[in-house]
Amino acid sequence: MREWDPRSASAAEIQSLVETVNAAMSADLPDDPPWRDVQVRDYLAETMPGERRITWVVEDDRVPEGEGQIFAHVNILLLGDIGVLEILVRPDLRRRGLGRQLVGVAARRAYLEGFTSIGVEAIGATPAIAFYESLGFEKEYVETRSVLNLDSVDWLTLGAMASGISTGYRIEYHPGGPPDSLLEAYAQAKAEAQNDDDDLDLAPRSSDPQRLRESIDTLHKRGLKPYIVLAIHEASGTVAGLTEVVVPAQHPERADQYDTIVVREHRGYGIDRAIKARMLFELRSAEPGLRQVQTWNAQQNESMLKVNAELGYQSDRDWFEYIADVTHLVQALEPRENQ
Repeated sequence: MREWDPRSASAAEIQSLVETVNAAMSADLPDDPPWRDVQVRDYLAETMPGERRITWVVEDDRVPEGEGQIFAHVNILLLGDIGVLEILVRPDLRRRGLGRQLVGVAARRAYLEGFTSIGVEAIGATPAIAFYESLGFEKEYVETRSVLNLDSVDWLTLGAMASGISTGYRIEYHPGGPPDSLLEAYAQAKAEAQNDDDDLDLAPRSSDPQRLRESIDTLHKRGLKPYIVLAIHEASGTVAGLTEVVVPAQHPERADQYDTIVVREHRGYGIDRAIKARMLFELRSAEPGLRQVQTWNAQQNESMLKVNAELGYQSDRDWFEYIADVTHLVQALEPRENQ
């Protein structure tokens, strides 16, 4: 195991890592599209200003460094007051203690960096659930992933949904991100919505105009192409609702739905349904290779789950967010590692 910088990694290492990603996905998410070796280095290396990602890999030590196969990978993103962990181990090497070692090295670095908590996402119905719980991670939040197959969309019905917004609002489409003239209003809508939920925020929203611009720039650098649809309240010019979809260069057949927000005072006017329907029309035109869109929603968010069902999304599986105290985690892992 060694600390690893994707910026200076060889092309062979990047390709090996992609192969390991796809082997893990084949075991855990067999219906998900495989990754392509497109902007993977950028995806791993780029972070928001003020954030850092530290990475380690496990590789074949029988060949020179940089030429071997990457069998496992861990990175910890240090942001705010929490470290966010991501671990990947080839399925044929699981249950041999590699995952435990990877958590251990990342937890020790977080401890030395002064962080007190580590968060991690775990996919339901995979070995990750039992693994993290065995280490003392505690479940904090649950979301349900839903997937929409674009070839099954009823586009005629969707057109009626896209136009079903109350008078006094207009819908705008902004590929690449909102224009500078709307950044402040856009950020304000995200800030108001952020106060309404209790998500653990392992990927917190950017609700400051400058931070929002930095977030959009970082998405582009990582190979994640953003598409934005807004509902504008015409009388005030404020952003009443927004929906964001990102198409990753690494798996362009399946897009990721990010935030969909309707500001509290503008709810009940059909905004959520209309902006999400309009987004699907724009994606069909802008991304002809796109086949699916996936979204995550809190189980208690019944209104959005209802909208998604009307659009044709099918519930897939649950996604769990866990958190652990860094000191306790380091202490729990040390005895076995030192034997």
